[in-house]
Amino acid sequence: MTGTGDAGTPAPDQRPEPAASDLLGAALGAAARRAGLDPAQSAGTGHVVWHAMGGWRGIAESVLPTLVFVVVWTVTIDPHTHQGRLWWAVGASVGLAVVFTAVRLISRSTASAAIGGLVATAAAAALALWTGRAADNFILGLVTNGVYGTAMLVSALIGWPIIGLAVGWLMNEGTRWRAQPRKRRVFFWLTVAWAGLFAVRLAVELPLFLTDQVTALGALKLIMGLPLFAPMVAVTWLAVRSLYPKPAPGAAAAQEPHDE
Repeated sequence: MTGTGDAGTPAPDQRPEPAASDLLGAALGAAARRAGLDPAQSAGTGHVVWHAMGGWRGIAESVLPTLVFVVVWTVTIDPHTHQGRLWWAVGASVGLAVVFTAVRLISRSTASAAIGGLVATAAAAALALWTGRAADNFILGLVTNGVYGTAMLVSALIGWPIIGLAVGWLMNEGTRWRAQPRKRRVFFWLTVAWAGLFAVRLAVELPLFLTDQVTALGALKLIMGLPLFAPMVAVTWLAVRSLYPKPAPGAAAAQEPHDE
């Protein structure tokens, strides 16, 4: 039950939200909007998922560097040492990421995702070359899954689910959704579902990383990447849109007062 308590003390749902939640919500909401995940828009689910993946170019930039690394490593495996040519694999992977970034810059299209991918690919390659262990090329992805999954789960458990913060900012609602049980429940479970996705990736890939199964690790990283990301985006989009239904075309006009 909301309202004010004794001496005018705000009830829990009406206390001023911490500034950190506003900053985090704004950052997450801005990222979601750049990815095309704005519930205020009327785009269809398929369009939203496709936009979130970046279209054909985004898919290529996300998948091909890892795919090239795995293929080059696998085809160059020495039957005696059971090791592929690490320099060739990382060189091909980083080189492809450089090409993608250059194409973005030359065409003057948004290059932030490609540049981020290049930095991540180069950092992973540098780590693998430094340690001499090909599996270390995937360690940043494992860390990312662990950090994202933990952040999602913790945010849901403490009552500030990350999905809710992002959507609240997108819908100009701030954190007022916390006073509505249905929205709190949906945002909680959506955030837990995303945490589960990251946890499953980590649980499957970590044993392969620890046992140095590079080819299997790379293949599963690809299989558990966009093929799982896309359905989660679709489910999240549909659930959020159900919380913020658009009024019927004539509804707004019907509510307007008519001149006498």
